[in-house]
Amino acid sequence: MSEESNQGGQHGRDKSQGNGGATRSAQGGKGGTRRGSRGSGNSGAPADRRDDAGRQRHRGGSGTGKQYSELSPAERQRTADPARAAAFEVLRAVEADDAYANLALPGSIRRHKLDRRDAGFATELTYGALREQGRLDAVLQHCIDRPIEQVDPPVRDALRVGAYQLLNMRVPAHAALDATVALTRQLVGAGAGGFVNAVLRRVSERTPEAWEEVMRAGAKDEEDALATLSSHPAWIVRAMRQALVVHGRDAAELPALLAADNAAPTVNLVSLPGLGDPLALHEAGANPSELVPGAFLSDVGGDPGRLPGVAEGAVRVQDAGSQLVARALAFTPLPNGGPDRAWLDLCAGPGGKAALLGAVAAEKGAHLEANEVAKHRGALVTQGLKAVPADSWHVEIGDGRRYNTEAPGFFDRIMLDAPCSGLGALRRRPEARWRKQPTDIPAMSKLQSELLASAIDALRPGGLLAYVTCSPHPAETVAVVEGLLRSRKDVRLLDTGAAMDAVAIPDTIGATRPADAMIGSDTGSTVQLFPHTEGTDAMFIALLTRD
Repeated sequence: MSEESNQGGQHGRDKSQGNGGATRSAQGGKGGTRRGSRGSGNSGAPADRRDDAGRQRHRGGSGTGKQYSELSPAERQRTADPARAAAFEVLRAVEADDAYANLALPGSIRRHKLDRRDAGFATELTYGALREQGRLDAVLQHCIDRPIEQVDPPVRDALRVGAYQLLNMRVPAHAALDATVALTRQLVGAGAGGFVNAVLRRVSERTPEAWEEVMRAGAKDEEDALATLSSHPAWIVRAMRQALVVHGRDAAELPALLAADNAAPTVNLVSLPGLGDPLALHEAGANPSELVPGAFLSDVGGDPGRLPGVAEGAVRVQDAGSQLVARALAFTPLPNGGPDRAWLDLCAGPGGKAALLGAVAAEKGAHLEANEVAKHRGALVTQGLKAVPADSWHVEIGDGRRYNTEAPGFFDRIMLDAPCSGLGALRRRPEARWRKQPTDIPAMSKLQSELLASAIDALRPGGLLAYVTCSPHPAETVAVVEGLLRSRKDVRLLDTGAAMDAVAIPDTIGATRPADAMIGSDTGSTVQLFPHTEGTDAMFIALLTRD
C-alpha cells in the first residue's frame, strides 16, 4: 500500500540491550576488546593506561594499535544524550521487533522529551542510519576483523549511529565518538563501549570521499559500486533502472533517482477539504505546496502531531504523490456522466487516501466504502476517517477480490491502491529496502492483477477506476494494466496525464505515456512520478473506465 505508514508498534528495551550477551558477542574473536580489562575500577588494569594528561588509552581491538582518547576523563560524556538515545531506540525496534521507523520515532521523541532542535537531530540520525545501512556496514566491515553480521545487533546499531554521524552529519569527530561510546556504555554495556570506540576511530581516519574510493576499489563492477555507495540492494538498483526506461525516462537518471531515495523528505501534509484549517497550518510554519492544491510542507522535527489539526484528523501526513492520485480519482469527471454516489476504496489501509476521498465525497454528497482485508488495518482506516462526517463513509473488512461477485457494476468511483513492493516510498520507509526481496514481485503482480479484475467488475459502466501503486517497478505498473486491457475489450485506459495535470498546480507534472505503444491506446496514458523529478514518492496511476 502506498501510504505514509503501514504498521508498527512501540517497544520496550528488549533483553538484548543488557550488559550480558550483547557485550560478550561484540567482543568475541581476537579483534574484540575483552570484557574485564576495560571496566572502571578494574584493579588489574595496566599502569600505563593513561597519558600524562589523564587521557584514557585503549587497546585498539580492531587492529589500530594503542591510541589515546582526545578527551580527558572529566571531559568525556558519561550518559547517552536523549536525541541519540531516541535514534538508537528506534533502530533497535526496527531490528528486533520489525517496527516501522516512521511510527516508532514520534513516540520515542515524546518519551525522551526532545525539543524541536533535538527532535530534528534524532530524525535525521534515525532515518539516515537506516537508509544508509548498506554503505555504513560496508565501511564498518573494513574496520572489523570478522563479518559484521557476527557483531551483536545492539552493538551493530550503535556502530551505525556513530558511523552515520562521522560520514554524513556535521558533527565533530570527537563529539560523535564520545557521544556514541557513552550511549553504548549506558544502553549496551561498558565493554562494548571500548569496542565501539576502537571501530569508530578507524572510521574517522578517512574522509567520506576517501571511503568512497575504498568502496569503488572493492566493487565488482559499476553496478555493484552504485549499489554500495547509494546504499540500495543491487536488485533494487536494477529494478529502478528498468523503471526509468519503461516509464519513458533516461537510464542516466539512475544515480539521481537513488540519491533522491536517500534524501530526507520534507513532511507533506494534507488539509482535508472542508475540515482542515489551512490558515492555522500556515501560521504554525507550514508552507503551501508548489505541486498540490491544499497540501503543505513542514519541518516539525519528526513529530507532526505538534501541528494544528493533526491530532483531530483534519490534517494528515500524506505524501504529495498520494494526494495527487486521490485527487485525480475524486475530481476527474466521470467519462459518461451519470450518478456519482457510491465510491469504493478497495484496499484502504492505513487510511490516508480514504480520508481525503471521504472528505471530498462528503462535499459531493457521495458515500465512501473503505475496505481493508486485515482487521487491525481496518481499525487504522476508521481512525483515519474520524474527522470526516460519519454518515459519508463506512469501513468493511474482507478480501477485495470478493467485490466482483458481491457488488458487480455498483460503484461510480473506485480507488485500487494495490498492495505492492513499496519501492516508490523507500525515502519515507528507510528500513523497507532491507526487508524486500526480488522474489516478492511475482506474487505481488499476481495479487494486483486479481484485485484489478475484481475492481473493474465492481465498477459500473461509465465509472472511473484508479489503479495505483507506490512502486515504479514495471511488473507492478504497466504490465498489470496491459494484462487487463488485453483480456477485457470493454475496458479503456483514459488520459491519466491530462487528469493529473488538471488536479495539480499548473506546469508541475511531467506525465509519462509509455503505455501508448505497449497496449495500442490512441488516447490513453499513465503517469509515473519520481522523487528526483517531482519530489514525490514514485507513485504510478492509470485511470480506467468500463464501457
